[in-house]
Amino acid sequence: MTHPPMSASLSHEDRLAMEQIRDCELVDLILPDMNGLLRGKRITRDALEKVYESGVCLPMSLIATDITGNTVEETGLGYDIGDEDRICRPVPGTLRPVPWSNKPMAQLLLSMEDTHGSAFEANPREVLKRVLARYAARGLKPVVAIELEFYLFDRLPDANGRPQPPVNPHNGARNTSTQVYYIEDLNDFGPFIDAVASTCKAQGIPADTAVAEYAPGQFEINLKHRDDALLACDDAIYLKRAIKAVAQQQGLQASFMAKPLAEQAGSGLHIHVSVLDNDGNNIFACSPDQPADALKHAIGGLQRSARDCLLLFAPNANSYRRFVLNAFVPLNEVWGFNNRTVAMRIPHSDRKNTRIEHRIAGADANVYLAAAAVLAGMLDGIEHGYDPGAPIVGNAYEQTEIRTPYWRDAIGDFMASDFIATQFGDKFRHIYGQQKLKELHSFYREVTTLEYDWYLRSV
Repeated sequence: MTHPPMSASLSHEDRLAMEQIRDCELVDLILPDMNGLLRGKRITRDALEKVYESGVCLPMSLIATDITGNTVEETGLGYDIGDEDRICRPVPGTLRPVPWSNKPMAQLLLSMEDTHGSAFEANPREVLKRVLARYAARGLKPVVAIELEFYLFDRLPDANGRPQPPVNPHNGARNTSTQVYYIEDLNDFGPFIDAVASTCKAQGIPADTAVAEYAPGQFEINLKHRDDALLACDDAIYLKRAIKAVAQQQGLQASFMAKPLAEQAGSGLHIHVSVLDNDGNNIFACSPDQPADALKHAIGGLQRSARDCLLLFAPNANSYRRFVLNAFVPLNEVWGFNNRTVAMRIPHSDRKNTRIEHRIAGADANVYLAAAAVLAGMLDGIEHGYDPGAPIVGNAYEQTEIRTPYWRDAIGDFMASDFIATQFGDKFRHIYGQQKLKELHSFYREVTTLEYDWYLRSV
């Protein structure tokens, strides 16, 4: 197959990537929407050069479609503007192969422009990019690592139509017990873990650790830290896609629902962050007996912004089922060293690697928006010197007020938040808020099976 010469405007990194996928037949152009769903187009390899030169048109409304894929007219991006197209351009450095495809394919992330040719401010990746620019203006650079929990299910539901653990390929039975960090589970599902590792390597995704988590069929894959938060989140987007694709190939279903099973643990998105100064020093470096001021101030900022940002950490109706007692899920905004019962955990490490592990977000969150919320809260705390109070030692559930959050309240707090408007812009607050409000109204219009069970005969 003959390809046109590469544009002189391509970066060296993109030129190398183009060479590496020269034998690909198709390319997926991917625009992550506000829910983190991957939308876009599939083109032939011959058309890729034109995309790099001129971009590709996609409807502006794609950014804020609801979880079912419908346009949310209340955002003002649908009929009000004639469902206009916008130019979407390649994100530099994101052209990567699709290793699981039966035919040679590649994938490329896109960024949407507004009517003036600037980056569309409500694009989730752009929201994070603006937060990072404020760090750079202060001579600071966040170092970010992402941890993703997920479930593997059988592709067939159980007799009640609910998801069920997959058949263990080693013994032919379904796992029903909780064996957290159990090595045998990793061995039994070795073909899946190995295939994910292989696809990550082919895509340059720095996957680090795989563990069996706190429920049958639940796993966690960690990404290595990067001093480029955008790239760290790009990795997470591609990792989720790879996990789902490999699971499907092996007759399984991977789910990043926050709480797919009422009686089992939920799945979280844990974000680890440290911050470097211009000299490459970690401004959080400290020991538990003498916490650094910058660390405390950053945590104070996370505490003050937690309520306003909750909708970014818990975006869906199901997200709020994860917030239950004694499930290693934060029910407060406290912090502590080496303590998994708090919202902001400082993991055990040497001084140089002191970092915050933010534990509020569910695995269903948009990783760009969750990271933007964490980093914005931290920077606000650093700038204002907020005090987080004393770190919690021991069981935070027994020492703090337990609060149960609700989706409707989180939407209301988000839409009324001055913090959100200041940090992320009025347009983003409006579009995301209206999207979630529409989803809430649609959700509560449904009549559930439980309602029939409870009320059909009894009232």
